[in-house]
Amino acid sequence: MTSAILLLFVAMISIQMGAGLAKSLFSLVGAAGTTGLRLFFATTILWIIWRPWRFRFDKSTIKSLIFYGGSLGLMNLTFYFSLQRIPLGLAVTLEFVGPLTLSILTSRKKLDFLWVLLAAMGIYLVMPHSESGSALDILGIIFALIAGGFWALYIYFGQRAGHALHGGIAATAGMTVATIVVLPFALTLDGPSMFNPAVLPLALLVASLSSALPYSLEMIALKQLPTKTFGILMSLEPAIASLVGLFLLKEQLLPIQWMAIGFIIVASLGSVLKSQPTRP
Repeated sequence: MTSAILLLFVAMISIQMGAGLAKSLFSLVGAAGTTGLRLFFATTILWIIWRPWRFRFDKSTIKSLIFYGGSLGLMNLTFYFSLQRIPLGLAVTLEFVGPLTLSILTSRKKLDFLWVLLAAMGIYLVMPHSESGSALDILGIIFALIAGGFWALYIYFGQRAGHALHGGIAATAGMTVATIVVLPFALTLDGPSMFNPAVLPLALLVASLSSALPYSLEMIALKQLPTKTFGILMSLEPAIASLVGLFLLKEQLLPIQWMAIGFIIVASLGSVLKSQPTRP
């Protein structure tokens, strides 16, 4: 279980670094185009690494992979739509509503609700309520909440797919489905700009950091962690996103928001210490 937690931390850091870099692509290729390029390159990398054509998939596994990949693709698309309109830390914080809800629904111990409560308090405190005195973009908030719903579905179906297959194979198949789902949106909204050679190197880097590496690691971690533990550990995403925003995007945090990060870390550690290494 310790190794799974470490893999999950590496995955979270990688994906937030990729999200920070992706913001620089939005002005060149758009949010949908960036999502499409990211998923396409990530899928290509995973096919080279894991060679999924060597494996056979039964009907029940294919069904789980379709739902897993579909939720993965739509989660990425709606999150980038949100990230285009609101800061990284806020987008990730609002997105966490999905996994947090899943953690509550799958909890079986009263003490687990304490960790959920602490995480919720931290999420509330870390949320910026305005930017430069102006109201936040409502559409950006809505997209972040929708992404959170798809994130919860990604966790649920990802565990089912990960238990039936090797983590890398499941991630490759899921990423393939995600690419198929997202590309029509990307080509319709940002098609011409996607073929600009100048954006391809950065898009490849974003794909590696945001998709190929973290989703492979997450699929391996999902096989060893209970659903509620995985969901609570993901509460570190706002903290990691805030640090990336601070150093990469120059987004400053208030003291009360750093206090919120402490609440989130305590909630995560409490969940890990009290959880048993049994599968749901």
